[in-house]
Amino acid sequence: MRSLLRRFFAPVDIASLVFVRIAFGAIMFWEAWRYFDKGWIARYWIRPSYNFKYYGFSWVEPWPGQGMYWHFFILALLAVCIMVGLWYRVTTVFFFLGFTYIFLLEQALYLNHFYMVSLLSFLLIFVPSHRAFSVDAYLRPRLRKKTTPAWALWSVRGMVGLVYFYGGLAKLHFDWLQGEPVRMWLAERTYFPGIGMWFTEEWMVFLISYGGLLFDLLIVPFLLVKRTRPYAFGFVLFFHIMNANLFTIGIFPWMMIAMTTVFFEPDWPRALTSKFFYRGESVKDKGPELPSAQREMQSEMSLSNLFLVASFGSFFLLQILIPFRHLLYPGNVSWTEEGHRFAWHMKLRDKHGAGYFTVRDISDQTIWDIELKDYLTSWQIKEMLTRPDMIIQFSHFVAAEIYQETGQEVEVYATIWVSLNGRDQQLFVNPDVNLVAQPRPFLQPISWLLPLTEPLRTP
Repeated sequence: MRSLLRRFFAPVDIASLVFVRIAFGAIMFWEAWRYFDKGWIARYWIRPSYNFKYYGFSWVEPWPGQGMYWHFFILALLAVCIMVGLWYRVTTVFFFLGFTYIFLLEQALYLNHFYMVSLLSFLLIFVPSHRAFSVDAYLRPRLRKKTTPAWALWSVRGMVGLVYFYGGLAKLHFDWLQGEPVRMWLAERTYFPGIGMWFTEEWMVFLISYGGLLFDLLIVPFLLVKRTRPYAFGFVLFFHIMNANLFTIGIFPWMMIAMTTVFFEPDWPRALTSKFFYRGESVKDKGPELPSAQREMQSEMSLSNLFLVASFGSFFLLQILIPFRHLLYPGNVSWTEEGHRFAWHMKLRDKHGAGYFTVRDISDQTIWDIELKDYLTSWQIKEMLTRPDMIIQFSHFVAAEIYQETGQEVEVYATIWVSLNGRDQQLFVNPDVNLVAQPRPFLQPISWLLPLTEPLRTP
């Protein structure tokens, strides 16, 4: 244990984490600006009259009036403060809370990279990346340090590594190994310059499918080995730039490129700038700041340090276990969605739904179909029709709205057909089940969801 703690708190150059802080702040400022520029704030959080909520977070509501615009404006300011290292300990806390609030507002907008931003911003609260090249370090000289404990560097490495590894593990799936949905997506992008002419060729489909799988599974081991690291990072650049041009996935490729730099030597920014701008000195050239390093070593068995080790151990244990929870449920996770979120199942399915909801008045047995657009926006409808937990949420919401308006107690039935990865459409939920009488699923399997029976089409 003492040897492990010594490694955990050993001082390493802080320069790499300074770059992570600057890159994270800059990318998040860009993301906030995009929401203003593209009108997404009004589209996603002001115009909808109803928001789908994560289990246990139904109390999270959008700010009234112009509050959402102010919220994103403040997020942008916090991102700038993180980037320049101003009031870092406070701004990272408020950024984490502010961004996670946005994440929790609308379940229909779930994106893996939003989840990643929440986790990274949480880690940055504890990572002391403001102790160099920051406004805080300039204003408070006693704060300045050239080193940081190794745990700070490895926590970011661990988070990035988990995203890659689980992204690859999720691709060990029947559909992906058969080339779907990559085959469908490439066929729609034959205009891609240079190589688009081959996108309908089977060898290209399998090259990209299996290449993506092997990249995700193997990139971290190759990044950890010094000899293979430069080549591995070249693949990182190629992979994410290709994804950015092939798909609409926002900031994710650029976030991953920036965060993957933590696998280089901790002093790489200092070594790079010394070559191009000045003759600098890295920690490994002159040795760590010995007095502070020795103090950290001597106090490694302190209660606070043990608490820190236990806290980070618990955090990463959760991140390791959560992606496996879909194994607790029967069926194809891309069909059932049970355990799909928070598991880094990225770009694994192409899913389309169509259908209608029927309402029956319990008192007089009157039956009518409801107009979905009276309650939801088009993008909410598209997501809801293929997500069982959102279907049950909507059914309960409609029944409550009707009761509030008319005093009538009603039953709600859904007749929905869904296609997964190019399969023929089939019924998704049992149309004979009154969804109002069903509890919202949390950990238990969904009994009213019909199993996937349509086979995958052969090319």
